[in-house]
Amino acid sequence: MLSETKYKFLAAEVKKRSGLVLGPEKGYLIESRLAPLARAEGLAGPEAVVDAMMRGDQRLCAAASEALATHETFFFRDKTPFDLFSEVMAPALRQARGGRAFKIWCAAASTGQEPYSLAMLIREMSGMSASILATDMCAHVMEKAKAGLYSQFEVQRGLAIQRLVQHFDQSGDSWRVKPELREMIRFETGNLLEDFSRYGQLDIIFCRNVLIYFDVEAKAKILDRLAAQLAPDGYLVLGAAETVVGLTDSLKPVPGQRGLYVRNQTAAQGAPAAARAVA
Repeated sequence: MLSETKYKFLAAEVKKRSGLVLGPEKGYLIESRLAPLARAEGLAGPEAVVDAMMRGDQRLCAAASEALATHETFFFRDKTPFDLFSEVMAPALRQARGGRAFKIWCAAASTGQEPYSLAMLIREMSGMSASILATDMCAHVMEKAKAGLYSQFEVQRGLAIQRLVQHFDQSGDSWRVKPELREMIRFETGNLLEDFSRYGQLDIIFCRNVLIYFDVEAKAKILDRLAAQLAPDGYLVLGAAETVVGLTDSLKPVPGQRGLYVRNQTAAQGAPAAARAVA
């Protein structure tokens, strides 16, 4: 068990790098997630990892922050956001764009099941064209996502057998996403705490089940920056336990559509001219 001093150092370092708030109740994460890192590094245990971090080992600081991040995901997770994509977002944007391809960003995409789920839906829609950017702060999960290779257990979580056969090729005991789906997605490492204006204007942003790990101040700043990247008629999708209410006036919920948000044009019109130019 870490001393209070070491725990506070670890929590501060992780928050600075990833935004994750490592409160006292999260102590169980340290053993379960830093122990494998310690073994891989030939260190005695989690305490030795933190000792090395305190001595200034920046590589271990980054590795520990990645190890403590949550990467839980599966295909078509929570279902509702994907129904909203098919029934609300995609039809509205297709009509507004006149057939022109629209841009989607999956933030905190983990091992890729979310962007691949969207790519499947797009392939299944007649006349639909979209590009997908998928990012995550952890390079190793982005490598797995880019490879598109999943175990039998992973494809059984949320994926119907018809879609498995249609969109995957069997590779030994695993399944690989077909090339035409992988080509629809660009995978990059990216951190929500850092500048993401380089992604340009986006029509849809999926940022689900990640803001729950941030403190209020970080959530508010990220939401304002997400709003600035959205097209005027674009959509933001958050997790079921997340909200913009009380955090920002730059976004507002879509009535009757759980987890779906749009830019608050009234707030934007009242903002300074410089802020509107960024948006």
